[in-house]
Amino acid sequence: MSEENQPAPPPKPAAAEPLLRLRGIDKHFGPVQALYGVDLDLPAGQVTGLCGDNGAGKSVLTRCIAGVHQPDHGEIYFEGQPVHIRSARDAAALGIETVYQDLALADNLDIVQNMFLGRERLRRGMLNEDSMERAAAETLSGLRVTSVRSIRQPVASLSGGQRQSVAVAKAVMWNSKLVLLDEPTAALGVVQTRMVLDLILRLRDRGLAVMVITHNLNDCFEVADRLAVLHLGRMVVQGPASDFDRQSVVEYMTTGGSRGRPVEQPGEAPVGKEA
Repeated sequence: MSEENQPAPPPKPAAAEPLLRLRGIDKHFGPVQALYGVDLDLPAGQVTGLCGDNGAGKSVLTRCIAGVHQPDHGEIYFEGQPVHIRSARDAAALGIETVYQDLALADNLDIVQNMFLGRERLRRGMLNEDSMERAAAETLSGLRVTSVRSIRQPVASLSGGQRQSVAVAKAVMWNSKLVLLDEPTAALGVVQTRMVLDLILRLRDRGLAVMVITHNLNDCFEVADRLAVLHLGRMVVQGPASDFDRQSVVEYMTTGGSRGRPVEQPGEAPVGKEA
């Protein structure tokens, strides 16, 4: 067969569209600029570790995704479509849930009451306790949260790891697609940290996109498929976790990378050189 008659090679499959895509996100608070043109991709079925020193902009970026803050400029795409997230209600409607460091759990209520707080199920004008108990138990079982004694146990009686597990279960029981976790292992012991890290991996295995905001690089490298590093409000690098080591992440966090020279994205040719 002549070269002219050779069949054309099959087209390369397109890279999967990230579940959430941020492009050019700016955020000011009066004269202070907290974010500068931030780009971020959060793929489904992967854990992305968001790293950065204090004041890097991690919390502001998280709150822009969660609908607490609205960006001044930039675009947000969810499942490939442009979206405007103006409130936590907008975020929840898309399937975005956030577990903040304070967990926002009510100590005086039990596990079921906390998981349905503000979203209680009614039947004939009364609380449908049986339905809520079943749903809470199924969610906890599906996430293999087995350490709690009873789903009617007061949250005040739970350990730190158990409280974190309940907060995550509360987030994922509402058909969520993206879960943002703010310092999920802060102040936890070794056993409780292991419990929470295993829970994060189970979220990923269920196909959710997960973003973990953390200072703990050991935990980050343990669960993250991708890393993204903010420095002074700028996204200096992001890519597969396998492209990084702890020393490089610390340098990106503390100096922005390359001591002031343009930062390379993992997998790209060095700036000014050909691939």
